[in-house]
Amino acid sequence: MRPTTKDLAKAAGVSLATIDRVLNGRSGVRQKTVDAVNEAIERTGFQRNQVAATLARQKGYRFGFVLPRSGDEFLDVIIKHISEFDQASRAEMIATKVVRIDDHDPHRAAKTLSRLSADDYDGIAIMAPETPQIRDALYRMRERGIQTVAFISNQQEEGSQSFVGIDNIAAGATAGRLMARFLGHTAGSILVLAETMQSRDSLERRLGFDKVMSREYPQFDALPTLETHGTAERTRLVLANAFAAHQDIVGLYIMGSEARVAIDLAQNLCGEEKIITIAHERTPSTEHALRAKTLDALINQDPGHIIRSAVRTLRAQCENRETLASQERIRIEILIAENL
Repeated sequence: MRPTTKDLAKAAGVSLATIDRVLNGRSGVRQKTVDAVNEAIERTGFQRNQVAATLARQKGYRFGFVLPRSGDEFLDVIIKHISEFDQASRAEMIATKVVRIDDHDPHRAAKTLSRLSADDYDGIAIMAPETPQIRDALYRMRERGIQTVAFISNQQEEGSQSFVGIDNIAAGATAGRLMARFLGHTAGSILVLAETMQSRDSLERRLGFDKVMSREYPQFDALPTLETHGTAERTRLVLANAFAAHQDIVGLYIMGSEARVAIDLAQNLCGEEKIITIAHERTPSTEHALRAKTLDALINQDPGHIIRSAVRTLRAQCENRETLASQERIRIEILIAENL
């Protein structure tokens, strides 16, 4: 038989009311008592009945997904998976909602976050550039009683270990290894493109990419990162200038999640000379580019897994419990035309 709350109360030497307060993260319990209950949970193997716990709250969980306002196909994919999860999780009394912020103006983004209330949200998962304004807004959000987790792009807040997404340093290193293997004995310059280097995912991918390329493949010159700011006009400008300035470009690494415009432009600019192109995230355009051989490899993370993991992480925070690390690990997927 599974241990019950009565068994847990007996093992911890406290009342059922105290067990309820600790399990639901309520105030008014001394830290010594909380520690005793947690030790008893480990000792007895107690596992909470989550459906019963949600019913006991007499209300479900309300989680928000904060996404940048700018974006293309990858954001559409993320929103689609959030909507699918929202429909599927009604039986578990979990509701999800998308909140958009101005990712080009951190002050306006922070103002939007400041309006989110604990009366409307139990937790927030955020995908946004790393700025002091957003970090402060997340800190104040937790002070208001809203749990937070960063997903896809980390925030690296002090004291916060919550992040849902792939290991972006490993993803960048994977891109470097693939680029070198595809290029073989060729030598030349490699263009590196990002939407913004304020996003920690791009920073970490560049770090991993450079670590592999500089250490093992000195015949390649990975050029300084070009920022597109997520606009087609700027993407055209920076790519045209780069191809005009460097006649020996042999590769293009697109670190951001929106690769459609860059792939099309790069193929037009390089003419008959084939360059190796590696990008991130599976979208209709990157799938098409793989099949059309204008994209050589794609590094992907499962968006459905990310959404489910973000919700499980937020719910665990609300219920003052740990998640199962192996369940929440997001794996790096390598896609080529043959395994789509």
